Amino acid sequence: MQQVGGSSSEVEVTWEDQQKINKFSRLNTRFHELEDEIKVAKETCENMEDASNELILTDEEVVRFQIGEVFAHVAKEEVENRIEEMKEVTSKKLEKLEEEKESVVAQMAELKKVLYAKFKDSINLEED
Repeated sequence: MQQVGGSSSEVEVTWEDQQKINKFSRLNTRFHELEDEIKVAKETCENMEDASNELILTDEEVVRFQIGEVFAHVAKEEVENRIEEMKEVTSKKLEKLEEEKESVVAQMAELKKVLYAKFKDSINLEED
């Protein structure tokens, strides 16, 4: 068993405590991954919105549209439909990522309460 704390108020770290600490660490890692994924999804949404706005401004009936590594000439109406579908998919993905982030934050808050209640100042779960 590990001991945490100063010599006068040592607190024993049980296997269950260690599992909670490990879970908090995994959640914290996932939290940061989610923040990065949310940032990318938001940028993608903004880019698609910009593309949609540019498409509205064009007088062309056939526009260049990137498909994978190449550009193809595609009817403006089809490109508008594809962009709308892509915006919808990305928006749903963003919503799911934000929901997962909320869940992770709630779980971390609960673990903080439990761990700080037991270990008080002997443990630091805050980021610097």
